Parts: sequence; structure tokens; C-alpha cells
Amino acid sequence: MSLELRCGDVVTGCAGVVSGATQDEVLVAAAAHAADVHGLTAIDDATKRQLIAAIHPVRADDPAVQAR
Repeated sequence: MSLELRCGDVVTGCAGVVSGATQDEVLVAAAAHAADVHGLTAIDDATKRQLIAAIHPVRADDPAVQAR
């Protein structure tokens, strides 16, 4: 099962979506996205907790997934 994090669930207005097979893979991708797009050089514990809470399984019937 694939997991994803929609950045907009944490950062209002961001359309970025990262995914991975495990929570750790999603967090690594989210950290790279945060650095590239938002200029964040480090993820503090509070932000990491928000990111983990926003990770969810990819739903095949989700229109956003079908559009990829």
C-alpha cells in the first residue's frame, strides 16, 4: 500500500503531494519538498508530528491520483 502526504494539509495553499511505501519514505520526501519549495532547512518535532498525522493511504478512486 502506498502512502501520501498532501502538503496543503499542513501548509495552507501548497499543492505539493509526496508519497512513499512507508512513513519514513514519505517523511524523507516531505523534508526534501519542504527544503526545495518552502526553504525549510530542518523539521522540528512539532512539525514532524503534524506531518505524521497528515500521512494517509493513497486511495485509487481519488481524482487527484487518477490525474497523475
